[in-house]
Formats: sequence, C-alpha cells, structure tokens
Amino acid sequence: MKLSVYNLAGQKVKDKDVSEHIFGATVKPEVVHQAVIAQQANAHEPTAHTKNRGEVSGGGKKPWKQKGTGRARQGSTRSPLWRHGGVVFGPRNDKNYTQKLNKKQKQLALAMCLSDKVAANSFVVFEKLETNGKAKELNSWVNEMIGKIEGLNGSRKPLLILDHNDQMMVKAALNLPFVKTITADSLNCLMLLNSDKILASEGALDVIAKHYTKIPTKVKPAKVKVAKVKTVKKSHKK
Repeated sequence: MKLSVYNLAGQKVKDKDVSEHIFGATVKPEVVHQAVIAQQANAHEPTAHTKNRGEVSGGGKKPWKQKGTGRARQGSTRSPLWRHGGVVFGPRNDKNYTQKLNKKQKQLALAMCLSDKVAANSFVVFEKLETNGKAKELNSWVNEMIGKIEGLNGSRKPLLILDHNDQMMVKAALNLPFVKTITADSLNCLMLLNSDKILASEGALDVIAKHYTKIPTKVKPAKVKVAKVKTVKKSHKK
C-alpha cells in the first residue's frame, strides 16, 4: 500500500510504502466504539461526592423517646428522611470508572481510525512538519495547504501528527483553537475521530509502524453456533 508524500510547498514528491494492516484495515464500528468509551471512562474523575448518614455531623442524640409521643419513632436527626440528613445513593468520589482494554484491541481500533481517514482521502503525508513557533505563519501554511491539496479541502479541524515532541510546533498550535497536535506514539481514537483531516510527517509513519506492533494481521471471525436438528424416523405400518 502506498501513500503520496508532499513537500511543504504542497507539491507531490514521491510515494511511500505503508503497512496494509495499519492503514488498510477493515473498519468495524463496534471495536472503535468500545475503545472510545473506555478512553472516556478512564479520563473520568469522580469529583462529585455526597455524605451518607454516618458522615454528616450531628444527630448523636435520639430526638425523642421511642414511645408515648404519638409521633413516628426516630433514632437520629441525620436520617435521610430529615433535613440536613445523609444522602441515599448519591455520587461518591471513591467510585472507579476505569475500563480495561486489551492492547491488541486498542491498537486495532487505532488502525481502523487511520484506515478510515485514508479511505476517505483525509490523510495527507508531508516530508516534514516544522515551524518557527509563530502561530501566524502556521495558520497561513495550514490554510494554504487546505486550498492546494485535494485531500485537505474544506478542513476545519486538522490534526498534525508529529514524529517527535516538537515544542515549536506545539507552541504555535496552542494559539490556534482549530489546529491540534499529537505525537505518533501517543495516538488515540478520540482525537482522530474529532479531527476531519490528518496532516502527518513522513517520520511519523515510521514511528507508527515501529510503535504499534500489536495490531493483529488477521481478525478471527465470530463463531456461530449451528443448532442441531434431530431427525425423526417415521415407521411405515401397513
């Protein structure tokens, strides 16, 4: 499988061979969906917290005696039935929202996201991605590439995939709310899906090929159980 490589002027210079099972995988939405849900769940920080009846202050004394008052029996003023009492089934900050995702499945979902961008002609490779750290120049270059290269036409949320942590590029992109950057060894499905176009450096493709080695080349089909049909022998009586 080959991808076109462009220079910083937007001119095609060569074709680059890439792995078929990374950039040409069959997309299965259920696999990508599970990876996205796991990523969002792992980023969930349980900050909301309510106190139960054992944690609120006060309520140590019995409000009134058990019998003889004509009122309902009460043991504490911090019961959930009382004002300022404890909360029943409220959110707790000790709840664990994390979900475990198999490394092979995670990398397979990434391959499917990349393959979907390649199939939609929304993945463009450049010889290199560099800037002097000024947001104005990066903005003008991105807009120039959007108008010049067919695969970037109409892009509003481009994602730049870098082969290393280039602080100059990151600094320039921070002042552009519609441009995001990420290193090739830190890809995630959420950022790939939230971006309509991908701009990757040629070195980033090499990093992807070396880093994501757990992607299965063949996905086993689901086993389908076939119900056994019992045959009944008919007796022919005269």
